[in-house]
Parts: sequence; C-alpha cells; structure tokens
Amino acid sequence: MQKAFTKKQIINTVLQFGSYFIDEGKELLSDEFGKDYGNYFSILSAIAGGFNERGEIKSYTGIEAGGYLDRLENAYDLIYRYRPYLASENSRNVRYGIKDNFMNFWFRFIYKYRSAVEIGNLTYVREKVKDDYSTFSGWILERYFRQMYRETGLYNTVTNYWEKDRQNEIDLIAVNDAEREIVIGEVKRNPRHINLHGLEKKASAITSHRKGWKISYAALSLDDMIP
Repeated sequence: MQKAFTKKQIINTVLQFGSYFIDEGKELLSDEFGKDYGNYFSILSAIAGGFNERGEIKSYTGIEAGGYLDRLENAYDLIYRYRPYLASENSRNVRYGIKDNFMNFWFRFIYKYRSAVEIGNLTYVREKVKDDYSTFSGWILERYFRQMYRETGLYNTVTNYWEKDRQNEIDLIAVNDAEREIVIGEVKRNPRHINLHGLEKKASAITSHRKGWKISYAALSLDDMIP
C-alpha cells in the first residue's frame, strides 16, 4: 500500500517506474481504437490540454476531427460536448471535454510527454505536472462545483459561459427556469483571487437577457468543498 496522501506523494507514486498508471490509458484504449488509435489519442490530448474547440483541435493536431469527435462522443462515450449558456442547440459555439478525470490527466501529461516516458525520464514528467498543477487542479475544481450544483436537484441547467474568442468566461451557471433564478459563480483555488465585481461585469450579457430574475453571485474555492 503506497499511503500517498500529499500532492508530492501522489505525483511521485503515479509517475514512478513500474506504476501501472503509466500505461493505463494506452492499454485501455489502443485496442478499442484499432489502427486509428494515434489520431484518437492526438485529439484526446488536445482536448485534455485545453484545445477543446473544433478549430483549435484541428490546428493542434492537423486532423480533420469531426468524425473522430462524433465517435468519441457517441460510440465510445469518452467525451461530451457543451455550449455556453444562452447558446441555441444549433450553435456552432461548441467545446468538448473528456468525461473521466484520470483520462484527462493521462492525456494531458503522460501521453503528451510520452517521449520522456519512453526514455525513462519520469522526473521530467513529474516536473511538468507540478508546473501545471494549479491550472489543471483549478479546472477540475470547476467541474467539481458544477457537479455539486447538479446534485442539489434545484437547477434544470448547470453549465458555464463564454463569448467569442474566449472572452468573459464564467465558471458556473446554475439555472432554475421555473423559479426564474440563476446562480453565476467564479471558481478559484484561493478565495482571495475571486473578483465578484469583475464577475458581475462579465455576466452583463446574461443578466440583460434575464431581467426580473433573481440573480445570485457565488464565490467558490477549496474552502467550499464538502468534506
């Protein structure tokens, strides 16, 4: 039993010689994808790295990803698509996410830095994880709070929001259409980095469409996680 409870211990345990985590993603998916597994892996790596719009995926991978994305979503159930709040069902403003948190980690770090893994330089990969830890864990924290709001049963829509060219990104939108209520939230690891005044400004396009609604603003951080 590894007894890895701190960030450093967990990273060292996952990324050590003999760790079954190193090959887990490849062993789970390469046979499933067959001869095209390289294209699928490249697309999943792009999504895990934050290149999650179709044009960004093509620029990152050089692959026309439409068919692959459709199969990853509908045949393999590995990814999901989402649109910003207020976007129509026909909107082309779509992003993709990987459903499983471990697969996000594996494609973001282990597959991306596979050349270092292949020559046994796991120290290099561990340093890359540490360098990117705040960004990656912050993104996972956003997912955590969106799921937490879904599980309350109070909202018929829980998503996030952005505008063209990644402007006015908002981490959490929770909507109760029947009660005409909406929660607009900002998520940060450190609560001192949350700017609710700035959040109100970013949400102006939303609030202008929801006049007369009860609008609440939420500051969510590691301190607000359910123990």
